[in-house]
Amino acid sequence: MSLNTLRLRVADPKGLATFYRDVLGMNATVEGNGWRVGYEGEDADLLLAPGGGGYTHDQGQRYWKIGITVPNADVAVDHLRAAGVEVSDPRQFLNIGYMAHLSDPEGFVIELLQHDFEGNRPDGVADAKGPFTQGCIGQLTLRTGDIQAEDRRCRDLGMRLLSVQDVEPYGFDLHFYAFTNEQPPNADLWSVENREWLWKRPYTTLEFQHIADAVFAPAPDFLGIEVGGQIDPYL
Repeated sequence: MSLNTLRLRVADPKGLATFYRDVLGMNATVEGNGWRVGYEGEDADLLLAPGGGGYTHDQGQRYWKIGITVPNADVAVDHLRAAGVEVSDPRQFLNIGYMAHLSDPEGFVIELLQHDFEGNRPDGVADAKGPFTQGCIGQLTLRTGDIQAEDRRCRDLGMRLLSVQDVEPYGFDLHFYAFTNEQPPNADLWSVENREWLWKRPYTTLEFQHIADAVFAPAPDFLGIEVGGQIDPYL
């Protein structure tokens, strides 16, 4: 089993696929009346289906973002800005990761997450001519007010909890699940030690932003996540 595809409804599938191909270095192919985009490897793809338009990110929605993991966030941000894309300055966010944020041309949020924390990145990592050569869709992020229910569902599907991260200053915590037999380096899943390891995984994790007892609305242009090639109605 695996996380195969995130399905999004967009106004211009071809135009958005061109952005993901030309700017973010993904492969892009026609699939039915939409477009499939993604990196080589075992991580998830995005399926851009027609019929959307006017998407606005709302913190009250269950769907949040995709995360793209890269070896060098600074090189990636320089590349994006050279292409005319507005992107935040990379920064170390607490003890979570070194990251930057942007939105694609239709407003869907993208998080760039570096493999290593600020100051830990090896010298000479990533070629400025190919900043997304080692790119991976590392996270698909949903919001929840009931992490126990999400945990039961993920474990029923055969997923493993790999990391739990306290973001107490902002009132939430993060939970990461994946279809894998790998074990994190530290058995304490709250350990900071596991985080840089997690950002280097070649597969996609399902990330939940948990705010206890919160209720989140569906996002009309989020069409679901495929697990093992089938849309999972719960996710």
